Amino acid sequence: MANRKGVEVKTFATHHVITQPNPLRKVLKRVPETDLDDPVARAEKALAGLSGEFKNWMQDETSRLTAAYAALLADGFTNEATEELFRAAHDIKGGAATFGYPSAAAAADSLCRIIEHAPDLEKVPPELIKHHVNAIQAMVHDNTRRGTAATAGELSRRLRGVADEYLMHVNRDRPEHLEAIMAPSIVPAE
Repeated sequence: MANRKGVEVKTFATHHVITQPNPLRKVLKRVPETDLDDPVARAEKALAGLSGEFKNWMQDETSRLTAAYAALLADGFTNEATEELFRAAHDIKGGAATFGYPSAAAAADSLCRIIEHAPDLEKVPPELIKHHVNAIQAMVHDNTRRGTAATAGELSRRLRGVADEYLMHVNRDRPEHLEAIMAPSIVPAE
């Protein structure tokens, strides 16, 4: 039985089945199978067209990180300098794997974790931050050389290990930070 609005009700001994019309059928456009659009293929084609720019983008992001680090050295851990260093590292963390620099993403993630979880950034061993910045620079600069991926991956793992060890020590009395420090990284692995 159907009413005026196209709602159909079928009655059975133990239940009713109510079927309403699909309003999307009015806006659905049927296309011939020969004219199918593949949005994934279009996106991959566009990405391939941009791939030549990836190295430039990563070099720009690395330059930004270097400038933020230089400002931090010059001005100390001001809010502005610290935030810029974090944003630069965070942007590298977010884009490096997509642009073909997964080890740089892992090193940037480790640097972000230090900035985020160190109770007092002025007490962080200066070499720890310096090594992260230098490693990211090297990974982006040397990414095109053969045989560097394994070395870069190992460097990222070691930086993360040292950073985690430091953060576990300085946060031993801050359990809310220990939980975040012990959590696995969400940065894509190589």
